[in-house]
Amino acid sequence: MARRPTIKDIARRAGVSESAVSFALNDRPGVSRDTRARIRRVAEELGWQPNSAARALSGERSGAVGLVLARPAQTLGVESFFLQLVSGIQEVLSASRVALLFQVVDGMDAECAVYRRWWAERRVDGVLVVDPRTDDPRPELLAQLGLPAVVIGAAGETGPLSSVRADDARAMAEVLDHLYRLGHRRITHIAGLPGLAHTARRMASLRTEAAVHGLGPEHVRSVVTDYSDAEGAAATRRVLAEPEPPTALVYDNDVMAVAGIAVAAELGLAVPGRISMVAWDDSALCRVTHPRLTALVRDTAGFGRLAAEELLAVLAGNPPRARESEQPRLEPRESTAPPPTAY
Repeated sequence: MARRPTIKDIARRAGVSESAVSFALNDRPGVSRDTRARIRRVAEELGWQPNSAARALSGERSGAVGLVLARPAQTLGVESFFLQLVSGIQEVLSASRVALLFQVVDGMDAECAVYRRWWAERRVDGVLVVDPRTDDPRPELLAQLGLPAVVIGAAGETGPLSSVRADDARAMAEVLDHLYRLGHRRITHIAGLPGLAHTARRMASLRTEAAVHGLGPEHVRSVVTDYSDAEGAAATRRVLAEPEPPTALVYDNDVMAVAGIAVAAELGLAVPGRISMVAWDDSALCRVTHPRLTALVRDTAGFGRLAAEELLAVLAGNPPRARESEQPRLEPRESTAPPPTAY
């Protein structure tokens, strides 16, 4: 097994003392400019890298940021949103040679415990917080710990923490307006996890926009799921079996929308001839399904890049701020059409 190069190896190769190597590699005075350059050149030749754990113990940065997901594990493997989000985050972090420490947990208490452990062990310099809750303990905890953070998807204030957000309310208004203009008056929103702030925003916007169009809760409503294809399919079966089923369904992600199309086919209901369908997040699934799904298009990887850039800015000493991502836009495709006259 190859041995990692040490400061002693660099000192021997460069012909200087170990203290001179330490001064040069840590940008401290005590060596000449030429000696500093020679030491760094030797360190690069040997493939030396600083020990992040030792640097953290000495009060320096760890060179890593953290991301914890408290979601059902079965939903992560099929949902493209988080894959795209993480790819955008990683693009920015890798360019700055910052590592991403990633962990999946089974609930909010476990997530908070991870933050406390990371802080105590100096494992990360900051964290990216996803899935803001309507009653969220994390901003206060992170502020108490003094752990820099960016909340992804926050709508309101996040205290002393930075945030990046998308206008979910406006996006839902665009979806409902599109369906209303087509003639739909019975619309069901197959929503995601209850308690998530963006789920609450979408449901509230749906109610508000329905009232603007003169539609009450008996015509336009939301039902919650866990974002999985299984629950999306089950919810679709339930609402389509009602005495007065909806003529349009709005799904909170692409996976549930594709499952909904499969249920409609199983029941012999044509899409969009009998039932129209809209997916919240566009993906390859939406574009290869038959019929292709009308979907909200947004740059999810760009959302991740914005969050990572903001966290690096906070770590560089910039004050916390709220940043707005690109507004999602509706892409009408073959899965939406006027409702049948019989309904």
